[in-house]
Amino acid sequence: MPPRRALLPRSRPADSGVSSRAIAALLDRLEARSVECHSIMIVRHGHVVAEGWWAPYSAERPHLLYSVTKSFTSVAVGLAIADGRLSLDDRVVDVLPDHVPEGIPEQGRRLTVHHLLSMTSGHRTDSLAEAWRLEPGDLVKGFLRVPFLDGLGTRHAYDNATTFVLARMVERATGRGLPELLDERLFEPMGVDHAEWDRVASGAVFGFHGLHLTTEAVAAFGEMLRCEGRWGDRQLAPREWVRLATSRHIETPPAEIGAGGADWQCGYGYQFWMSRHGYFANGAYGQQCVVVPEHDLVVVLTCATSQEQATFDAIWECLLPGMDHRDGARDDELLADRLRRLSLAPVSGVAAPGRAAKARIDASAECPPLPDGTTVLLDALDDGWRLRIGSSLTVDVGHGEWRESLPLGRPVVAAGAWQGDTFVADLYVITTPHRVRLVVDAAAGTAVATWHTVPMSSPDLVVHLRSPLMTRPDVA
Repeated sequence: MPPRRALLPRSRPADSGVSSRAIAALLDRLEARSVECHSIMIVRHGHVVAEGWWAPYSAERPHLLYSVTKSFTSVAVGLAIADGRLSLDDRVVDVLPDHVPEGIPEQGRRLTVHHLLSMTSGHRTDSLAEAWRLEPGDLVKGFLRVPFLDGLGTRHAYDNATTFVLARMVERATGRGLPELLDERLFEPMGVDHAEWDRVASGAVFGFHGLHLTTEAVAAFGEMLRCEGRWGDRQLAPREWVRLATSRHIETPPAEIGAGGADWQCGYGYQFWMSRHGYFANGAYGQQCVVVPEHDLVVVLTCATSQEQATFDAIWECLLPGMDHRDGARDDELLADRLRRLSLAPVSGVAAPGRAAKARIDASAECPPLPDGTTVLLDALDDGWRLRIGSSLTVDVGHGEWRESLPLGRPVVAAGAWQGDTFVADLYVITTPHRVRLVVDAAAGTAVATWHTVPMSSPDLVVHLRSPLMTRPDVA
């Protein structure tokens, strides 16, 4: 890949008043809690002071952000409002009249941009699945058909469909697609040259998830927010909007997201979470952009974990005490060396040169990534293997190293080994938090494939290897 363009300047931790020992303690805590991290970037006073990627993840690759996407949609709403195209009081029924179902209750008619942004529509739980069930061809209409059990603006319920509706309202009001609007007004001025979006079958972006960006691009976004919308000498996002969006608008229930962790009980803004220190954008499985204005600090993590609160605890308890503390040059060097050597462990075992296998998938496990009966052919190469899975997937697998393939448009990075009569391989869908472990029993002729973390949009592996990812029913 060509060298990536740096979006942010770099400095040694000591030069920006950050203890390298505190950063090392943060890494130690995440490791001790078995939090699987894929990348980390720490920005202080606008300078990157620490950055690392756990191989096979790497700096130049975009990463699926899940619901961090919502915070970018919030900025798009702010741009539309600043341009006079939209207002907080605009009603869904007025902006999207062609998506209003018959017999909509009065509360649905009063639903505004403010209610969507703060997720206070009156739905008691996430309406997404029910909305799609009610209206497979029109999620906005389905959202408006889901019963409103609480009063408008009285209770926060994390509701993915609200952000989908916001995305459609921005597009209708501005006459621009959400990606095109953000490319022109945010990404291109910041120097972000590649933002990829997952889409529904019609081609519309989800808005509430599906944005893929590099770790540095997310860190740059966080730094722009910390500077209240300013990037260099340009005001990219309205200062008043950043202040408003990252302020608390509603309290959050004790046990909503993050298993009821402390940082999910600090309130919700406009598609941003408040925290014990600052605010954050959060995505499933530990995608986080944490902004702590008090310390001129931005922390970005991409992960594959269900222990999201543990990452916040580590930041507050290990990193924050290291603000305005400088360690020696040797400590900085040790940290830099550690960050360069970060890696997830390849599958252990032997190469068994020349050994091949043939099997069929047993898909009796929950959420299988491959259909039952799918053929798996394993052929030995000089320095690894070639997997042929069904009729459409061919993946190269390294031994003791990572091997990259591009079977359907998105890359897969894989490593494997023989463990007795069993061949084991990890297949990383490397632009996402997800990987599949494939276990082939050569003697029995059977194979089992399981997700380490199951993708939220679809368990079908093939879906996640196509670019752009398109899933769910068509939404006009």
